[in-house]
Amino acid sequence: MQHTAAVDPDGRTHALSVSSIDFEYPWSWLRKGWSDILAAPGYSLTYGFGIALLSVTMTSLMVFGKMTFVLPFLIAGFFLMAPLMAIGLYQMSAHLERGESLESCQALEAFKRNQGQLGIVTGILFVGLQAWLLTSVLLVVFLFNDPFPTFDNFVPVVFLSGQHNLVLLAVTLVGAFFAFCVFCISAITVPLLMDRHVDAFTAMRTSTQAVMMNLGPMLLWAGLIVLVVGVGLVTFYIGLFLAIPLVGHASWHAYRDLVPRR
Repeated sequence: MQHTAAVDPDGRTHALSVSSIDFEYPWSWLRKGWSDILAAPGYSLTYGFGIALLSVTMTSLMVFGKMTFVLPFLIAGFFLMAPLMAIGLYQMSAHLERGESLESCQALEAFKRNQGQLGIVTGILFVGLQAWLLTSVLLVVFLFNDPFPTFDNFVPVVFLSGQHNLVLLAVTLVGAFFAFCVFCISAITVPLLMDRHVDAFTAMRTSTQAVMMNLGPMLLWAGLIVLVVGVGLVTFYIGLFLAIPLVGHASWHAYRDLVPRR
């Protein structure tokens, strides 16, 4: 077990303990997440439906605006911003854990509890998303030797033709690097900030410690997140209405196991 010094807004210093886990924990988080869905299906699935609807709307705008070339990068960016999008689900799981009603449970309530620090994390994740998009586009531009495709056939030519494996490899490796860095700093940061009054950098440092201290199980957890959400994406977003609540609720339980209460 490792400890991180945290300072509350009132100036009091305390330690956040990070626990060691094994490979069974990620599976147990999914089971607990499913239990939360069953305990409040109306609230959870409505939240998931909202995320799915938002995703469909953004994709439709890209397609109608003839900007489909951006979609692969935005889908990858979806995973980078997902920890923030699930804040309402963390709030639901916290209420269920305490045996409280969900009638007054709101994502805005969770954000307001530590809004300054959550705002900092939002900004950092948004900068990470922009850096990923810019880096990916630059890689494609510099590594693409053939006449550059038009925006209309960008995705088929670059991603589906099988003739530009170097571009795909470079984008994949860079994307994996960005994803790992963002996963380290955000794996439990948002639920930690909405649950305890600590600063954003302490929360991100604690999240990174939790990942690096339990690298194998946390990589399994990251893979399960990609698998579950990926199924939701490849079903033309239909599966997101279930995938997002499952991962969101499970992530709350991941936080609770990784950072036990004092």
